[in-house]
Amino acid sequence: MRGWIMALGLLAMIGLTGQAEAHAKLREASPAEGIVKSAPAEVIVTFTEALEPKFSKIEVTDSKGQRVDQGTAQAVPGEPARLAVALKPLAAGTYKVTWRVVSVDTHRSEGSYQFTVAP
Repeated sequence: MRGWIMALGLLAMIGLTGQAEAHAKLREASPAEGIVKSAPAEVIVTFTEALEPKFSKIEVTDSKGQRVDQGTAQAVPGEPARLAVALKPLAAGTYKVTWRVVSVDTHRSEGSYQFTVAP
């Protein structure tokens, strides 16, 4: 009897692990993490799942913590797994991209990365 209880517990844990993997994960970013030679006009992030744009955002800050994005992130038309935000003109320096998204299955995920503009 005890063996069955342990087996059922193990199966339940495996099932929960599978559900935890369902969050939208960052697949690609433009600009990518690292050094870019010219200042981008926007940041576009692509995820493994379609997003709820109303509940998702991207913020881009400079090395002083000042926002350099131009406001609300928007869904890329026809591409439900992509989110974009326009940027103010960027000088040489390091910038942090922070994203918080909600996928269409209501799972939330967040993360950040940095890129450096070095002409």
